[in-house]
Amino acid sequence: MRVVLGEDLVLLREGLIRLLTAYDFEVVEAVDNGPSLLRALVTHRPDVAVVDVRMPPTFTDEGLRAAIEARRQLPGLPVLVLSQYVEQLYARELMSDRNGGVGYLLKDRVSQVSQFVEAIRRVAGGGTAMDPEVISQLLATKPEPLERLTPREREVLGLMAEGRSNAAIAGRLFISENAVGKHTNNIFSKLGLPPSEDDNRRVRAVIAYLDA
Repeated sequence: MRVVLGEDLVLLREGLIRLLTAYDFEVVEAVDNGPSLLRALVTHRPDVAVVDVRMPPTFTDEGLRAAIEARRQLPGLPVLVLSQYVEQLYARELMSDRNGGVGYLLKDRVSQVSQFVEAIRRVAGGGTAMDPEVISQLLATKPEPLERLTPREREVLGLMAEGRSNAAIAGRLFISENAVGKHTNNIFSKLGLPPSEDDNRRVRAVIAYLDA
């Protein structure tokens, strides 16, 4: 699986290259600034991009901007964004494009190697990977429709937003898949969202709705 990596901190960048290589990813290029990242993404058309939000020259949101522009030029390009902090605006902007896999993780998750690698593979496969802390903060805002959800439905919604399948949610909550299906249908109904068997599409719809 071919990866373009955008990270300005040299130690983290080199560490990520070694980690990805150890798990059979091919890092076709690793860059340390926004303009170089955009060029690398458009040139290599990787299977997935792993991108830091804040990169030179201004250390604001160059990585995110480069990723969004690359997805505009290459619709469906899978992108996993890494951030030091929870930035709900960044999460919303990333999720606003519904084509292709997307992910938003805090950098702390990199140390949880198996979960980090799983998130990359999920995004590369067209899925969604949202950091639990991001989901927690989104849910904590409790817009009016969320008040209609039961505590169990809120648990299911959070796991859906992380990109979990019904089977994975059932395993995490120690309930049956049929029960998960009932909860998800209730969630969509209460939030005014049409039910869908497309797990990726439903997760994005929920996240976009929560962050609106």
